[in-house]
Amino acid sequence: MSDHFPISQVDPTAPTPQNTPLTHAPIAAGLSRPTVPDISEDQEAEEEEASPTASAMQHAMLGMVQGKLAGLVGKSSGYIESLPNDVKRNIEALKGVQVKQIELQNKYKRECLELEKKYLELQVPLYDRRLAIITGASQPTAEEIDTGEQESLKDDPDHTLLPKDVAPSTSGIPEFWLTALRNHVGLSDIITDRDAAALKHLVDIRLSYLPASDPKPGFKLLFIFRPNEFFENEILEKTYLYQEEVGYSGDFMYDRAIGTEIKWKEDKDLTKEFEIKKQRNKNTNRTRLIRKARPADSFFNFFSPPVPPDDDTELEDEELNELEEKLEVDYQIGEDIKEKVIPRAVDFFTGKALEYEDIDDDDDFEDIEDDEEDDDDDDRFEEDEDSDEDDLPGRRRAPPKGRGAGATTTNVNPEECKQQ
Repeated sequence: MSDHFPISQVDPTAPTPQNTPLTHAPIAAGLSRPTVPDISEDQEAEEEEASPTASAMQHAMLGMVQGKLAGLVGKSSGYIESLPNDVKRNIEALKGVQVKQIELQNKYKRECLELEKKYLELQVPLYDRRLAIITGASQPTAEEIDTGEQESLKDDPDHTLLPKDVAPSTSGIPEFWLTALRNHVGLSDIITDRDAAALKHLVDIRLSYLPASDPKPGFKLLFIFRPNEFFENEILEKTYLYQEEVGYSGDFMYDRAIGTEIKWKEDKDLTKEFEIKKQRNKNTNRTRLIRKARPADSFFNFFSPPVPPDDDTELEDEELNELEEKLEVDYQIGEDIKEKVIPRAVDFFTGKALEYEDIDDDDDFEDIEDDEEDDDDDDRFEEDEDSDEDDLPGRRRAPPKGRGAGATTTNVNPEECKQQ
């Protein structure tokens, strides 16, 4: 028989409130400790025959032990409960001291917010100057151009200086904000080609903070547009509210967002796609077209933010996780526009800001999106073929799967179709 070497039962770790469970772990309360056998060549065949049963027993025992240990996670070790009452009173006193610390932390964060407001006001003339140059309302000065070129040389020593005899463009910088937003990793995924036609009319994005008199702190993003053929609003707003008290980490906690109702012009709603259904009368064999709207991916959905569930709302775990993800993405985009895009807009326009962004994961995500778009194109192509078959006179066929009898669908842009 081979020798067995038992694992030492001496635990060199001193017991502490953190590693001492309330009850003894099962492995120390009746289960024998494992040993490491030294398998000889004579026993290999015997071990091979017995290994399936032994392995099953080991897995069963391991699963039982892990299940018991998992039940102890997050439970009190019993250390606090075992302390004498005079020590417990000291602990409660520490909690009282911490309450005052948190009150000061809340005050500190509020004052930091007021300081941000102060320096935002100091930057307003610079943002006004930026707007004038972008729109061509004012020409840049020689000093501004020289300072900008010196900054370019710091970033790239091989930068070629512009000739001095070339006057700045009187038309400003076309599509400045559209380009800047498209160079943001998160926003580039939600700006469609249809959105781009509307975002060409975006002339400025501004930030403002909510007044201190408001019950909740927060900030507001203002997207300023020139008159366009898509909607009547001159300004689209998005307000982000924080909770009144800071979170456990010491930062403001997101509460909810409030968007703007966009006043779309006729057949110009970019947040909807229109589905044309062709219906055939069973008696007369005549056809008619019915147009129905359905939600579409669009940057302008940003102004219709997801609503956090209230205490009375019951959601499945999957629905709750999906909603939490949408809320997190919405808040992150708002914070990025506030903290990155607005103050460093020219860096996003030139692409310099991308040097500080992690875009590897987004490249993979775009590849998946491309595959999905290809699938959608195939679906539309098949549906178009079905529609062509409907046009053949005197021909009847079974309805497509998943649709009502005598109905086919086609996706079109709103400007390409009218009610018939």
